[in-house]
Formats: sequence, structure tokens, C-alpha cells
Amino acid sequence: MSPSPHYVKAGPVARRFNDLVGWLARHGVSLFGTAELSVRGRKSGRMQRLPVNPHRHGGEQYLVSARGHSQWVRNMRAAGGGELRVGRRVRGFTAVEVVDDAAKLPVLRTYLKHWGWEVAGYFNGVTAKSSDEEILAAAPDHPVFLITR
Repeated sequence: MSPSPHYVKAGPVARRFNDLVGWLARHGVSLFGTAELSVRGRKSGRMQRLPVNPHRHGGEQYLVSARGHSQWVRNMRAAGGGELRVGRRVRGFTAVEVVDDAAKLPVLRTYLKHWGWEVAGYFNGVTAKSSDEEILAAAPDHPVFLITR
């Protein structure tokens, strides 16, 4: 039996923080570039909403799952896209998962450089200053999606 995919469940403080950040994004306030992600549930069909940190690297925009193979990741794989919202600005998008860990390496490094202050606890000591080998070892635990439109 293979181990289940890596996922770090949010504790009560993180859930409250996420609720606040999501509420702020819905009402037009983006903290350091945060947005509210809406993605259709693969089982329920209802839109799931949560705050995310869209990340720019090399002229492209990405979504990185700091907590691992979460429900939004599974839903994104099934739906192939969703919406990003900050206030009244809603942008529909399609997304493709970056499955090659070597291709994720530069995205994860710059993501950790920008968002490490918030997500460091989910990367088990891996930081933007970690070696390529250390980031590559963590890469399978952190899905990355390229926003394609």
C-alpha cells in the first residue's frame, strides 16, 4: 500500500487567518497579492472558496499548494480551472499542473522567497536559500499549477 499524499491540515489559528484573508479578498483587500480562489468541487459540484497566494515567476502566474495535496488541489485537477477574485475583479482561468519536479524547482524557490514568511511551516525547513536537492525533495509534496489564461 502506497503512502497517502502529503497534506498538512490547517489548525484553528490558520483557519481563522484564512477566513479573514478570504473575506478581505472578497471585499477588495489583497494582502501582499492574495486572492480568493473559487474552484468547482469534484464531488459536490459546488464552488469551493479559499484564499491563495498567486505567484508570478518568469512572466507566468502559478498557484502553489503550500499544504500539499489538499481538496482544492484535487478539485483543480478535476476542474482544470477556476476563478480568482479580489473584490469585484473576478478572473476566470484554466490551469495545467506542473508535474515535473525539476520544472517546479525555480517556481518553488521564488514562491518561498516571496511567501516563505507565511508558508515556511509547511515546507519542513526548506526555504528559498535551500539547495536545489532539498527543494527537489520537497517538490512532490507541493503541487504547482500554471495558470494558462
